[in-house]
Amino acid sequence: MGLRVEEGTSAPPAAGVVWHDLECGGYAADLELWRALADAECGPGEPLLDVGAGSGRVTLDLARRGHRVDALDRDGDLLDALAERAAAEGLAVETICADARSFGLERRDYPLCIVPMQTVQLLAGSRERSELLSQARAHLRPGGLLACAIVTDVEPFDRTGGDRSPRAEIARFGPRTYASRPVRVAREADAIVIERERTVLCAGAGGSRETATEIDVVRLARVSAARLADEGRQAGFRPERSRLVGETSEHVGSEVVMLRA
Repeated sequence: MGLRVEEGTSAPPAAGVVWHDLECGGYAADLELWRALADAECGPGEPLLDVGAGSGRVTLDLARRGHRVDALDRDGDLLDALAERAAAEGLAVETICADARSFGLERRDYPLCIVPMQTVQLLAGSRERSELLSQARAHLRPGGLLACAIVTDVEPFDRTGGDRSPRAEIARFGPRTYASRPVRVAREADAIVIERERTVLCAGAGGSRETATEIDVVRLARVSAARLADEGRQAGFRPERSRLVGETSEHVGSEVVMLRA
């Protein structure tokens, strides 16, 4: 992660959208893989399903390349931002506000379902992952592909203990400045814990400033590619060779588990 400044003169989006864009929107190392899968698996006009689409990092990229994308997330604010962005560009995107563990859509013939950015690890253990896998299996056509990105290891650090941490991601909207900085990453027996310091600075009249700071904690359930592949078999999938997304100077690498319906 590095310094990334975004400027805006209008009122900011909902706070959750700002933080999501700052903390996830700048990641691009996996886009080449999602593009290749969409090109290979989806025929002309066939929609793919993006689970955990958020504010549209992957959805918009694929839609700009001519793919139809159904974007599923349980956060309505993120989907509203995604829908607005897609409409502004005239992109073929449909948003679906639903839980990845229990969604039920009319379409049951998707050729491709992608679950980027460790979304599957936000679920609490094997039972909840199995619920997502079962839902995805039910919505794919025979031979369709489910691709889930996971991170299996990280380099721990703790800024409070003197470790060096990445610089903040920053966005400005009028008098407000938003900054997000990772301050701690820890490996626990069953989870990878990521703590970020989120700060909002509001400039007032006469040079006055108001600052609000909070710590946001994300827990990623630890799961290996082999374990996820086994859970996929139990849900009726045939595992294929996983794909790797290399690490960058700002982000750890990931493994994308490939499950064929």
